[in-house]
Formats: sequence, C-alpha cells, structure tokens
Amino acid sequence: MILPPLAALAAVLVLGMLLRMPIGFSMLMSGVAYLITKGQDLGLVAEQVSNGLYNSYVLLAVPLFVFAANLMNAGTVSERIFDFCRILVGRMRGGLAQVDILVSVIFSGMSGSAIADAAGPGLVTIRQMLKKPEYSRGFAAAVVVASATLGPIIPPSIPMVIYALVSGASVGALFLGGVVPGLLMTLLMMGAVHIIATQRNMPREDPIPMHAWPGILFRGALPLSMPIVLLGGIYSGAFTPTEAAAMAALHALILSTVVYRALTWRSFWGVVMESTRASAVITIILAGSFILNYAFTAEQVPQHMAAWVDSMHLSRIQFLLMVNVMFLVLGCFLDVSVLLLVFVPMLLPAVNALGIDLVHFGVLVVLNMMIGLIHPPFGMLLFVTKALTGIPIGEIMREGWLFLGLLLGLLLALTFFPQLVLWLPQTMGYAGVAA
Repeated sequence: MILPPLAALAAVLVLGMLLRMPIGFSMLMSGVAYLITKGQDLGLVAEQVSNGLYNSYVLLAVPLFVFAANLMNAGTVSERIFDFCRILVGRMRGGLAQVDILVSVIFSGMSGSAIADAAGPGLVTIRQMLKKPEYSRGFAAAVVVASATLGPIIPPSIPMVIYALVSGASVGALFLGGVVPGLLMTLLMMGAVHIIATQRNMPREDPIPMHAWPGILFRGALPLSMPIVLLGGIYSGAFTPTEAAAMAALHALILSTVVYRALTWRSFWGVVMESTRASAVITIILAGSFILNYAFTAEQVPQHMAAWVDSMHLSRIQFLLMVNVMFLVLGCFLDVSVLLLVFVPMLLPAVNALGIDLVHFGVLVVLNMMIGLIHPPFGMLLFVTKALTGIPIGEIMREGWLFLGLLLGLLLALTFFPQLVLWLPQTMGYAGVAA
C-alpha cells in the first residue's frame, strides 16, 4: 500500500526524531519522502532550499546576532554588566537575584537569544549566588532560567527575525512590540524575587564604594548603547534590520577587543567557530522547513486549517487561546525554529481571515515559545542550565513554578489586551497590516 504523501512525510519526520536524528536532517529526509511518494522530481529539494535561503536578505541577521551574542559572552561583557547592575539593584533584598534579572534585560538588548543569556550572564550570577548559603541551588537556577526568556522578547530578537521571514511582518515593528511585554516580564520577576527574598531573609549585597562607581558605571553603560543604536538606526532609516544585526556584531567586537581588551586571537577564533556551528544548525533547520512548507502548500494544509477554524466560528480571542495551548504543548517537545518555520505558516491564513495583527500574533507566538523553553519535561533552558551547573531539573522546577505561572498570566493579558504589544509600534508609526 502506498502511503499518502503527507502521511509519509509525517512518518519519516517522527521516526527521525525518535531515532534522535538532528531535527534539520529529519525535516529534509521527510521532505524527500514526500516527493518520492508524490512521484515528483527530487531536484525540488535543492530548488526550494536554494530559493528560500538565497532570496531572503533578512536571514543574514540570524548569524550576525549569534556572532554578537558569542562575542559578548567571550569578551567579559557579562561581568561588566553584572557589576553595573550591582550598583543599581544590589542593595535590594535578594540582591543577586535582582541583579540577574536586570543583567538579562541589558543582555537581551544585545544578543536576542535565550540560550546565550543563560550560558553567559546567567552562569555568572548562579556562581555568585551559590557562594552564599541563603540562596538555594534550585532558586538560583530558577531565576536564571526565567530571566533568560527575556532574551528574544526585548529587542533585538532572533526568533522575531525568523517569524518576520515566514510572515512578512515588519522586523522593526516586532522589535518595538516586544519592549512593553519585556518590561512587564521584568517587573513581574523582580516583584516575585522581592517577595521570596523577604520571606526567606535573603541578603543584600555589600555596598560598592562611591569612588568605584564612575568606572563601573562607564564600563557597564557602554553595552546599553547597542539597543538604542539598533532601534534608532532602524526607525531613522539609517539602516535596515539586517544591517542593524551587522552593527550589533561590530559593536560587540569593538567592545570586546578595543574597549575591554578581553579577546585574544585564540578566543576570537573560538567565537567564530562556535558562531559558525550555531548558524549552521539554524540554516539546516531553515533548509528543512522550506521543503516542508512546499509540501504543506502543495497539499493546501494552510487553507484546510483556515477552513477548519472558520467552521468552528471562533472569535479572535478563542483562536488565540487555542494557539496558546497548542504552542505551549508543542514548545515542550520541539525546537523554537521548527515551531516558527513549520507551524506558524500553517496558521497564517486563519490569522488573516480573523484580522489579527501580525505583530501582536508574532509577539504572542514568541512568548509562548519562551515559556516552552522553561516548561518541563523537555524545556531547552532547563537542560542547558543543568548541563552548565549540574543542578537537577527537579530542584529548578520546585523553585520555578511561580515564575512559570507569572509568565502564563502575562501571556493571557497580552492575548486579551493587544495594545500592550501594539501601543509602542503604533506610536512610532506602525499602521498594522494583517497577514
């Protein structure tokens, strides 16, 4: 019996994942299985991949932002930001945990990656917290894992760049749309830490002598200029979002080499190799997604999805709630890139039919995926933090449920009140165009 083409695609994709094949290769193999079952020319794989990769200028932003984040981690920028934030919030109860959240806010404006946030400044603050008995291992890791989700929400954001690729939404508007939600996430996390720290009588940080303030503030404030330069340049028309990614990489390189003098030729080569590996992984997933999207388009899956949603007579809110549940479940098992590149295009016709704003939908989708990164059983940030620190996932989650609950509450608020996302982009001139 010959399998229907989409069934063959799904079977090979699931089999590859069960065999722990890299997801990008599983996607490519499933695309090949679809074409064989369909009786089509296998050359379509190369055609779809080439057209997708080489006809998208915005894709250049992804490896450039990856390179910028790795430069920041290797160039002691994390430590400089840490000292800067100690002056601002270190004297609060549970000061080190508050410092970690503020560090994540600043680092988010440079990296656009949750994993880079956890592996860079997150690791610095965990080590500092574990030196003091008042901070449990689980609490220290839970704060770092939760605050790392700020990376792709506060601009710039690698997932938002990928979402813009598949949806046609404005990258600049998406970046602005993440600002208010990111600040709300920050306030909620800092409020939760304050309550827990007060209950457990966690320590305040020792005061830093006043004479040391100018140097620490100057060195720490330099990275703060990056998000200002990026968003200012995009909205002034000085450069495109892709060129902004190149500026971010240049900014990080100058800070790490000229200003901080913390990068040797050997460590720079290590940054280049690590950035190349990470970019290659993303590129392979992108290549696989293009052939899958060709298959879904040929089989009219998005149109069937839109018709199915229309048959249920869902309102905008009901549809968004359904999407939230879907991505929260899928986010526990699948990579962020796969969700963005495979599942989002299937939903866009329904988004179009319901008149949902692309920027609002994009920010909701990315926040969903960030929650998936910290949600058991397979949250990627949980595994990254465990690998870096040795702290068991069970300990992290015992302390992390409050942060997870707060993020879910914010997700609901953004779902019901789109202006929390759209106010800043509209203030800056974004008109709002549906998919």
